[in-house]
Amino acid sequence: MDRGHAEALMPLIERVINRVEGGFATLDRVAASIGPGSFTGLRVGLSAARAIGLATDVPVVGVNTLSAFAAPYLGQSNTVWIASVIDARHSHVYLQLMGSEGKLALPPQIISITDAIAAIGAQPVRVVGSAATLFGAALREAGQSPDVEPDRAGADIDWIARLGAIADPEFAPPSPLYLRPPDALPQTNGRIARALF
Repeated sequence: MDRGHAEALMPLIERVINRVEGGFATLDRVAASIGPGSFTGLRVGLSAARAIGLATDVPVVGVNTLSAFAAPYLGQSNTVWIASVIDARHSHVYLQLMGSEGKLALPPQIISITDAIAAIGAQPVRVVGSAATLFGAALREAGQSPDVEPDRAGADIDWIARLGAIADPEFAPPSPLYLRPPDALPQTNGRIARALF
């Protein structure tokens, strides 16, 4: 959806939970993607998750989208890094590098494609995420031979749930992972001075 997330999300959740015997009362945890992603989408999703957690008195955890993209490939090879990438536009990507055992080689960040290629160097890499094709092509242009998985519009909700089930609520807060400042900033010109009384 390009618009209308806030209006569509709660009715969608209600339809899904109505199919679950026992409904909301059966929840013992809520997991939500914390991004990186669109500011509005993250705020809407996390607000809904927090509201459900508050109403059901269960913990709410946040799951990094880049980790969820990488999760299905963990443990498949002990010599290949997993590069999770999302297009951040303007020749940049949101990038996270992990070893196949899940250890972070590079934490989530926004980085130019050129710098991301340099960070990977000659290390064998599997590229996953919504910009896998874009970044894989850039790696090939730079003379590397990555394994490139098909682009995915979003992380698999099953993996967000699995990662959320094992996350420690103390270390996985449901807070947005913003890696770049917002495009829209408050206006500073033409402000009326506030009177101090």
